[in-house]
Amino acid sequence: MDGQSVSESNGSDLPEDLRYQFGFGNHFSSEAIAGALPRGQNNPLVCPFGLYAEQISGTPFTAPRKQNQFSWLYRIKPSVTHEPFKPRVPSHGKLVSEFSQSNSSTNPTQLRWKPVEIPDSPTDFIDGLYTVCGAGSSFLRHGYAIHIKVLSDAFRYTANKSMDNCAFCNADGDFLIVPQKGRLSITTECGKLLVSPGEIVVLPQGFRFVVNLPDGPSRGYVAEIFGAHFQLPDLGPIGANGLASPRDFIVPVAWYEECLCPGYTIVQKFGGQLFTAKQDFSPFNVVAWYGNYVPYKYDLSKFCPVNTVLKDHADPSINTVLTAPTDKPGVALLDFAIFPPRWLVAEHTFRPPYYHRNCMSEFMGLIFGEYEAKADGFLPGGASLHSCMTPHGPDTKTFEATIARGEDVKPFRITNTMAFMFESCLMPRICPWAMESPSIDHDYYQCWVGLRSHFSPEKADDESQKLQNGPNGAAC
Repeated sequence: MDGQSVSESNGSDLPEDLRYQFGFGNHFSSEAIAGALPRGQNNPLVCPFGLYAEQISGTPFTAPRKQNQFSWLYRIKPSVTHEPFKPRVPSHGKLVSEFSQSNSSTNPTQLRWKPVEIPDSPTDFIDGLYTVCGAGSSFLRHGYAIHIKVLSDAFRYTANKSMDNCAFCNADGDFLIVPQKGRLSITTECGKLLVSPGEIVVLPQGFRFVVNLPDGPSRGYVAEIFGAHFQLPDLGPIGANGLASPRDFIVPVAWYEECLCPGYTIVQKFGGQLFTAKQDFSPFNVVAWYGNYVPYKYDLSKFCPVNTVLKDHADPSINTVLTAPTDKPGVALLDFAIFPPRWLVAEHTFRPPYYHRNCMSEFMGLIFGEYEAKADGFLPGGASLHSCMTPHGPDTKTFEATIARGEDVKPFRITNTMAFMFESCLMPRICPWAMESPSIDHDYYQCWVGLRSHFSPEKADDESQKLQNGPNGAAC
């Protein structure tokens, strides 16, 4: 597939436009110099222009063909030409990829964090990434982590400086990055991506990349999954169209630099630890590539929501953008779902999200605007965690305001909002620095304290009484 020009409103340090390809799961191909891709075979004796052929495999060789992911990279020097890896000094200390009693704890309480402050000292993407919670193990290839930056794991990140003379590589799993403040200019071995708040980017396991900050300080969220890759959810009775369309996913085109870079550092996350290796050239020396194992981004505003048009709610899974499945049908290692602008039209229905206890665990973030179930306290850049079977739902203000509007509520459109959820079947363990963070909201539980009883059997009308008592008039 040839790249197509996509105009980006870039900063002065970025090109006027970036060229992208479109699709999800395609076998793409791209060459920065015409003729750089070998024709008819993957690994000729001599590659065009004297390039080296190198394959990157995102699945085992023997994975079923429909699941097999790989790409061939044609590069000026192979990635193997570096000095031995050594533990990074200083170590990071707040990245976790194997969750146990020694580094994390369980807590069924509803948890919420306020937005993390941007640090005053220079902090790049690597040092600004820390794990909040997760489950499983990268060593066992099952789990997730959430960073405030699955198994899968989840992170949050804050950063205020670009990465200089170094590149990052995550050997543990795939990153799904959700920027909340500030654009990210990401250079990968497959090319460049500019990612804005309101977009997401997936950086698959093993790819080397650099994150630069065209707008200065940046903040966001990261989900990391171990032993799986994201895919589009099945649509079932919805049919062929709806939710996230494959045509709206964006993949870079080949871009390379050939330069001498003494002391260039590769920082590799391996088993949750950081290691460094020196080399004398840029890792972004791929002149051509083809395959289906690639970084990609997606604009959340292109999501096509599906909603109820008469009464009650569809479950929030109807908002799934991407899913990382387990071996059990319908059970996700990690789902990424969003709550975008949309119309609410249900009649005789409590329209905000319902009160809920869930066998899955839910980590939520807010990119911008307000979340419809929380009138106060849930801020852009903040987060909440409702673990397995922990009750949650609309706060007191939201409930009372909804009831006060009564039955005669016209359709209305939720605007200027973008909340999201990482949902996993695995019960999360929480890192101590997340529990001890100054941004944790110790008063979160109070948002429900004001919910009072509205129970009044004397006021029930005859019809509802008949429905409750059944045709024989006897209560169950």
